[in-house]
Amino acid sequence: MNDTKRTDVIGLLGPLRRYARSLMRDESQAEDLVQETLVRAYERRSSFRPGGNLRGWLLSILHNTFIDGRRRYMAELRRLEHAAALADTAAPPEQESRVRLQQVQAAFMSLPDEQRAALHLVAIEGLSYQEAADALRIPVGTLMSRIGRARATLRGFEAGVDLSRPSEAKRPSLRIVGGSDV
Repeated sequence: MNDTKRTDVIGLLGPLRRYARSLMRDESQAEDLVQETLVRAYERRSSFRPGGNLRGWLLSILHNTFIDGRRRYMAELRRLEHAAALADTAAPPEQESRVRLQQVQAAFMSLPDEQRAALHLVAIEGLSYQEAADALRIPVGTLMSRIGRARATLRGFEAGVDLSRPSEAKRPSLRIVGGSDV
């Protein structure tokens, strides 16, 4: 790559790191993911089309690298989530705004990976629906559906409803029309 493209990549480290943190839920693993992404991008630099969307290309490589390594990291992620849950209950922050921010972050991180990735690319990274769908290699309609479900879950969080666990109260009751109730 020439110096201009190297500068472009350096300028995109912020979005790559943010997206990696959103996917990995751990700062050091996120840095490892960004490093692995940059290595893969360098190794496959000949596949980048001149004049193409470098940001989308790198985010797509990052996402695919995450998917490739998901199974390898699952046991460690479960252990870290358990440790994080214990740490949160042992030392809660004193400031109300910090507590609220942690609650919002926990709600965002509790979204399924596919919904969190879609919402992050559109809401945080500012990609268009088409760019985000291309980065995730899914149809735009699927992306919009994932974003809609993620937003509905977060709205439910705001309202104090856990939409990830349907309860008996949410199910419509059936009414017998005609015939007997026996």
